[in-house]
Amino acid sequence: MRGYSPSEWMPAAGGKGTVMSWIYLIIAGIFEIGWPVGLKLAQEFDRKLIGIGIAVICMTLSGLFLWLAQKEISIGTAYAVWTGIGAAGTFIVGICFFGDIGSLGRYLGVLLIIAGVIALKVSH
Repeated sequence: MRGYSPSEWMPAAGGKGTVMSWIYLIIAGIFEIGWPVGLKLAQEFDRKLIGIGIAVICMTLSGLFLWLAQKEISIGTAYAVWTGIGAAGTFIVGICFFGDIGSLGRYLGVLLIIAGVIALKVSH
């Protein structure tokens, strides 16, 4: 059975392919949050293997979806959005689930990251 590449079922730029690429990029960013969470879990002795497993799976899926997104989105924009989602998301997960310290400066920094990601999307 012949496999199909994404370029065969995704329309040209500006169509549904571009929308799918942005969806892939968001999914990649969400998985980008997962690998540092997995590494954090791996610091606990009884969760070492599960944490490393989560990290490896999330790294792999994050890279795969980033690769798919870059078929339609420029490398600079895709990378910046991907790391922005990962950085802001990991910051939020750290505050909510791992007791990381929040401060006005840290919150403002994350808001600037989010604003930058939005600016890249709007100007794409």
